Amino acid sequence: MDAFDAIPDPVVIDILNKVRDVKTLIRCRSVSKRFNSLATESGSLLLQLDQIGESDSEKDSTITSFFRSLFKSVNGLFPIFSKPAKPARILTPVQILAGFNRIRNLDVEFYGGDFKLEKGAAVKWKAEFGESLKSCVIVAFRSATVNTSAIDGDAETDSEFVSGLKTRVVWTISALMAASTRHYQMRDLVKEHKEMETLTVRDRDGEGTVVMDAAGVKEYRETKARGDENVSRERTVVPNVRMSMRNVPSLTLESGICLEAATLVVVRQSGGASDGDDAELATGAFGDCMYGEAVAALLKRRRNVLEMNSF
Repeated sequence: MDAFDAIPDPVVIDILNKVRDVKTLIRCRSVSKRFNSLATESGSLLLQLDQIGESDSEKDSTITSFFRSLFKSVNGLFPIFSKPAKPARILTPVQILAGFNRIRNLDVEFYGGDFKLEKGAAVKWKAEFGESLKSCVIVAFRSATVNTSAIDGDAETDSEFVSGLKTRVVWTISALMAASTRHYQMRDLVKEHKEMETLTVRDRDGEGTVVMDAAGVKEYRETKARGDENVSRERTVVPNVRMSMRNVPSLTLESGICLEAATLVVVRQSGGASDGDDAELATGAFGDCMYGEAVAALLKRRRNVLEMNSF
């Protein structure tokens, strides 16, 4: 018996929980039989995805399948043409995590953000889900510069307000669609891993985060089991929402950073919590960073409330 064999299994599992990275743990499984059995006991995992494979429910449409089979038939009549190499198979998150049966806390990291913005602009959001969207906090600005002498600008002409409102609504809808798409892509993971308590989905660019706590995961799992899932075009349907919107043409932070067209939007389901809870929800969304500082400053601004129908 070597020194490693003398380490109790719970201690080894605790060490592997601190590793977290799924790719590393999969490599650990090939080291020995003991590692193979213990690595799958990890309860806290980080899954980094470059691409997302299709699940059985996302196969080609009937028309696409027909044309593909037709092409294969025609191609078979001309053997002189070499067959193209098959593309590498892309595994789904469920397939990657096959064998990990004790997952309690899962972080999923996508390869990139969802927005195509003009240079200098930024949108950052955090959304909480159960069976559908519960809340979403969005911070956005058109540009950021360092200018300690800048003065906050409150005045907008009518045309500037209308033009700015269109941009802010587009930012909001884009963030909600990105969040609902990521939520939909995790549906099979939530269904398969019954012991999962928390799920966090983010991108490497730090653009947006989807969060599901224990109550949200349970609610989503039960909804899917009943077959009541409300989806549209491969994303979860966004319910009727109320948007509490604050904005300022120019916002200078205490750090000296000046944000142009700074915007804060707090989104909740219609008929939910009161607007007075905006501060608590928004303040805890981004922590102590430039975005958190912008949230604190924008919460002091006048609020405009808008309603949006389900989409």
